[in-house]
Amino acid sequence: MGKNKKTPITINNKEYFIEDLTDEQKILFNHVADLNRKLSSAKFNLDQLTVGRDSFASMLAQSVKAPVEAKIVDEDKAA
Repeated sequence: MGKNKKTPITINNKEYFIEDLTDEQKILFNHVADLNRKLSSAKFNLDQLTVGRDSFASMLAQSVKAPVEAKIVDEDKAA
């Protein structure tokens, strides 16, 4: 019973069944589906990178605001 069930997809607001597509159309559909997954993954990675960069930029901004402790070098020990 489950073997006769077709897989519907929507292209330009019209429903088609993957099983009824030509081999070339199936290849094109697979490319579109794979590119959609890659775009989703790239957006996820971009979000992570953006948050990371913003966090480091914030940490840098805070560090330049903080007073720097003067380091006194003992000239006798430096030589």
